[in-house]
Amino acid sequence: MTDKPRESNATVVVLAAGYVGDRVASTVGLISDGDAVVVVDPGMVANRSVIIDPLEQLGIDPAAVTDVVFSHHHPDHTINAALFPNARIHDHWAIYTGDIWDSRDAEGYEISPSIKLIRTPGHSAEDITTLAGTPEGVVAFTHVWWTATIPDEDPYAIDAGMLRASRKRVLDVADQVVPGHGPLFVPDESTPR
Repeated sequence: MTDKPRESNATVVVLAAGYVGDRVASTVGLISDGDAVVVVDPGMVANRSVIIDPLEQLGIDPAAVTDVVFSHHHPDHTINAALFPNARIHDHWAIYTGDIWDSRDAEGYEISPSIKLIRTPGHSAEDITTLAGTPEGVVAFTHVWWTATIPDEDPYAIDAGMLRASRKRVLDVADQVVPGHGPLFVPDESTPR
């Protein structure tokens, strides 16, 4: 079985490239595939307009977002989920809609034919990666890297071996990577393994 999404019809936009240093912001992504409008990691940003304004420029009302995915439960990746009042929320073990908690494993779960979730533990035990099949290839939204170059070894990783295995799994399928705290990048030989 392959991790690659079944179809390649999604479009991807980085709404806000994150950063880490004396301040921190998550990279916030948008994936569209048919009726699915998915925001990945609506976490900490300097101002909520950093997320809302690019959506409005694309003609997307926050109430039209169908799904929100958390790569993991750290607040810097989740804190602005309430901006999307009609969205189902996905994490590593459930889908949350209103007051309904629907338990399911994220591993292999398809939000749409071109959007798939896989487990990629390492930074935390609950990390997941969102894979978007696009006409240009597979884009991975993941926290197995903070940026294209850091960290070589995640100082907060729960298990370095687990993180390396998750990085390999992502690199085996991804043509582009949207990391947890930086702009989209194309993996190459300098990408931390």
